[in-house]
Amino acid sequence: MPVPLVKICGITNAADAEAAVAAGAGMLGFNFYPKSPRYIEPEAARVIIEVMPAHVIPVGLFVDEPAARVGAFAAIAGVRVLQFHGVEDQAYCDEFACPVIKAVRLRDAASVQTALGYRVKYLLADAYVEGQIGGTGRKIDLDLLDAVPRENLILAGGLTPENVTAAVRLIRPYAVDVASGVELEPGRKDHEKMGRFIANVLAA
Repeated sequence: MPVPLVKICGITNAADAEAAVAAGAGMLGFNFYPKSPRYIEPEAARVIIEVMPAHVIPVGLFVDEPAARVGAFAAIAGVRVLQFHGVEDQAYCDEFACPVIKAVRLRDAASVQTALGYRVKYLLADAYVEGQIGGTGRKIDLDLLDAVPRENLILAGGLTPENVTAAVRLIRPYAVDVASGVELEPGRKDHEKMGRFIANVLAA
């Protein structure tokens, strides 16, 4: 089976980006949600993205932003994929020419059915936490993913170096996404944890 890509989300500085790439990350996420402790200005993201290897995919994360603002931020930063983490609907996702990741917070069968209604490049399955959009470190109920196709599934929600191997072996997603599980504090990565996380995905 193909080895899942690893997406390290919440990159805020060049040192963390370089460490993630050196460890084998295939995607880096840049958080453009102003209320997030992992927020980065698009100009600062661009400085990091411009020196990333071409095979590493830069992703811009947004939450219920006007489409024009998303387009402006994406153009400034140079991200190649857009990740929507709010209540954006299909019509909103269709406004963009580049690939879209729609994050869905799964808590029950109804939320799974809503997720399956999206026609986007990737679905990112995250844990549901009341009043929070992501990066909580809360584990997702993996049983909810039984009906979700694996070929475009990005698995998130409480993944750590210690539990990612079992999650990958059980789910076999297209990619895995981690933010808080490899941090020293919000917005600052633990390079040793990132290395172990990616190594454990590759070994799964």
